[in-house]
Amino acid sequence: MLVKSLTALSQAHHGALTAPYRAALRARRFRNAAFNAPADAPEVSTVTTVDGARLRVHSYGPADAEPIVFIHGWSCCIEYWNPQINAFAGRYRVISYDQRGHGESTLGRAPLGDRTLADDLAAVLDATLRPARTALLVGHSMGGITLQAWAARHPEQVTRRARAVVLANTTSGNIRYDTDLLPLLNKPLSVGNQPITVLGSPVRLPMIVAESILTSPVPLPGGWAARELLKQRIMARGATNEQADFALSIVRSCRPLARGRHAAILADLQLGEAAANLTVPTTIIAGQYDRLLPERMSRIIADTMEKAGHRPDYQVWPTGHLGNIEAADRFDTELTSILNRTGSRSVAAG
Repeated sequence: MLVKSLTALSQAHHGALTAPYRAALRARRFRNAAFNAPADAPEVSTVTTVDGARLRVHSYGPADAEPIVFIHGWSCCIEYWNPQINAFAGRYRVISYDQRGHGESTLGRAPLGDRTLADDLAAVLDATLRPARTALLVGHSMGGITLQAWAARHPEQVTRRARAVVLANTTSGNIRYDTDLLPLLNKPLSVGNQPITVLGSPVRLPMIVAESILTSPVPLPGGWAARELLKQRIMARGATNEQADFALSIVRSCRPLARGRHAAILADLQLGEAAANLTVPTTIIAGQYDRLLPERMSRIIADTMEKAGHRPDYQVWPTGHLGNIEAADRFDTELTSILNRTGSRSVAAG
C-alpha cells in the first residue's frame, strides 16, 4: 500500500521534477526581503569534479574582499543562505555552492558519501579562493558534516583554507538511531525499564515506514499541512509561517532522487573523530529544540575537539534545526563577531 501511494504521488506531481518548477520554488518572493534573492546578480561558475559532477557556484561581493563560504545541508541549495548572502555580500566575498545532486548541481558518477562531500568542498575552495587566502567556512547540517569530512580527508587544507569554521545544527554520525524527528520509530524497545535485546543488541521498532518517506525519490507536497508539519517537527515553537514557507520551498526544490540517495547514505554515515582535525577557531551552534539533529549530537563534536586539544566555542540556541533561518539576526551577528575576532590572514604558499 505504501509503495502504491508513493508511486501515485510521484505520477501526480511529475511537474515537480522539472527544472523550471524547481527554479520557481527557489525564486519565490517573500515579504521579508532577507529571504529573497539578492538584488545584485551573482557571478555564476561551474566546478567540475574528477568524477564528472558539475557543481553550481555563486559568488557575490567584491572579488578582493574577505571571503565567506556557505555550505548548505540536505535537500537545500545555495538559496537557503539568502538571509546571510543579503547580510554580508556588500562587504565580503560571499561564496556558496549547490552540493552534488542539489539545486542545479549534478550527481556525478562516484558513490555518495563522506569522500564526495569532502572532495567537492576542496574543489570549490580551490576554484574560488585566491592563493594563500583563508575564508570563514560556515556549514549547516549536512554542510557541517561536509566540513568535518573535509578536515579529516584533507587535513593539510584546514589552516591553508580556513580562517575559522562554524558548525551549525550538525552531527558526526549515528543519525539513524539518534534523531528525534520521528518519535519511537528508532528507539530501543523495553519492558518496564529493561531494554529488549537479541544477542546483546537492542531491539528497535521497524523503521521501514520512516525510511521509505525520507529516502523515496518522490516530490514533497506543499501547502498548509506540509508547512505546519515542518514547523512542528523541524523548527522551534516560535518559528513564523514565513520562515517555514521559505524553508519548505527550498526543500521542495531538491530533486527527489538526490534527496533520497543522500538521506540513505547520511542515515548510516559515521565520521568518528573527524572534527579533531578542525585546528582553526571553531564555533558550534546547536538548537535546544532541534529534533532532526538534537543538541547532544553537537556536544559529541565539541567533546571530540576538546579531547584533541582544540576547544570550540559551544553555543546552544533556543531554535529548532534551522538556526540561521529561525534566528537570522543572531546568526549574522555571530558571524560578524567571528570575523572581527579572527581577522583576515594570508598563508604562505608552499
